[in-house]
Formats: sequence, C-alpha cells, structure tokens
Amino acid sequence: MRNGSPSFGAVNDTASPTASIVDLSTRMPGVRNLSDLIAQQRIGEARSIVETASPDPTVDVALSAVTYERTLPSPGKIFCIGVNYGGRNAEYKDGQDAPTKPSVFVRFPSSFTGHEQSLIRPPESPQLDYEGEIVAVIGTGGRRIARADARHHIAGLTLGNEGTIRDWVRHAKFNVTQGKNWDSSGSIGPWMTTLDEIGEFENLHLTTHVNGELRQDDTPATMAYPIEFQIEYLSTFCTLEPGDIIFTGTPTGAGARFDPPRFLEPGDVVEVSVPELGTLRNGIADEVIS
Repeated sequence: MRNGSPSFGAVNDTASPTASIVDLSTRMPGVRNLSDLIAQQRIGEARSIVETASPDPTVDVALSAVTYERTLPSPGKIFCIGVNYGGRNAEYKDGQDAPTKPSVFVRFPSSFTGHEQSLIRPPESPQLDYEGEIVAVIGTGGRRIARADARHHIAGLTLGNEGTIRDWVRHAKFNVTQGKNWDSSGSIGPWMTTLDEIGEFENLHLTTHVNGELRQDDTPATMAYPIEFQIEYLSTFCTLEPGDIIFTGTPTGAGARFDPPRFLEPGDVVEVSVPELGTLRNGIADEVIS
C-alpha cells in the first residue's frame, strides 16, 4: 500500500537504508499486483522496465514509506510440506519410522498477512506458534513436472511464517486444517526474489528469531524432500498453475517443541530470514472481538 492505495513494484538495493521501489503498477497497465504479473507471465517484461526506467518521484517511493500486504495478494493453491527438515521426524514421539512420502496440507489466503503486520492470536487458544519457511512461487504451470525441470517452473522465492494454533491441529486424527487456517495467523513476505538472484537452494540459510533469540537455524540441504522434488510430487496429482505457492517445510525449533512450550504472546516479534530473500518480520496481537 502507498498513500492508502494498493500498488506494487520492484525494490532497488534491498540492503540499503535508502532502498526505493520502482513503481510498476503505473508502468504496466492492466497489472494490478504481483499475482497479476505472474498470471500474465510478464516477469521478464517487468525486469526490463526496472532496468531501463528513469526515476519518477511522482510514483516511485522509498521502501520505508510503504505498508506491506502479503507478497501475493491473490495466491492460487497454497501447499504446505510438513516434517521435512533434518531432525523433524524425531520431534514426533510416535515410534514411527521416517515417512517415504511428504506430508502435504493446504491453507487459505486469508490465513496469511504481510510483512510488518501483526499475527493474530484468537481468543479460542493461547497456542499461537511460529514456523519459519522458504516459500516457492510457481511461475510456469504444468502437470507431471520432472524434478530436473522443476526450477524452470519457479518464478521466485519468498519467506513465510506458517503460524499455527497448536491445540487445534490435534482436534481429530489425520488432519491439521483447523489449526492451520486461522485468519492472519501466518505471513508471507517481504517480497519475492526472482531465481536469477538465487544460487543453489541447498545453500540458503534460514533462521527464525523470536525477540532476538535464535530459535530455528537450518538450510534446505537437510530437507528429506528437496524443493524440486516437491514440485515433481505435487504436480503428479494436480496441475500446478502460475501463482500457486509451496511452503517448503520448517526446521526444528518451533515453540511447541520446548519443554514447557513457548508460544507467542502479544508484544513478541518474530523474524524469519534468508540473506538472499530478506527478513519477514511480524509482531503479535490479540484478536479484537467487536
């Protein structure tokens, strides 16, 4: 949001305190947001505009002057991969061997908010937990995508906090839907980094801090099911489409795994970081019931 109106653009020099946004909504008629850009297969066109555009102070703004919505305002299918990083299976004390296929569940768009927005703890439960993740954004759709071709179907990567209401994922057997879909319990952002700026996925260093304390620390190199395999697997049973997103798994160290558990409370700040992707930051607030 810029001056109260929705807009989107490309960030120049994300590491600089004077970073700015090249506005694309005014330079690309018919494209309202990143979801539209991906659906219309126009990322290459946007890149060319950014590389050649002259600064325009009437529309281009400082990064510090915007309010963030979730990175994709209208995501398609939202897949989440569970129990994927090294050591995660051992967190489940059920005596079962490591699975041979990934755990998959889905979430709804309304369960996510944007960077610098509050994650909402509902009055029905105090067990709001964090899960820092790398999120893959599908740019080119397909069915039965080969693992070797998977990277060509990714528009870019962003960050996610796959916030969970823990006691609600245990209301019944074989489902987690209730605990994973509370409004604004998770987040996506701050932006999407295109693949030309990302090297090997295995080298990405994912960390999650709560109030400055390191809680999660890992790389995709320890994933049981790498990102490319996830695309191959998911596209086997359904067609992946531009704008679909995949939460690719969270490392060990979520609050529920401490003894006693360390759930999020109002005033806490969660930061999910990968150097190449930025930092996704969210505070915590209780839901206001009118």
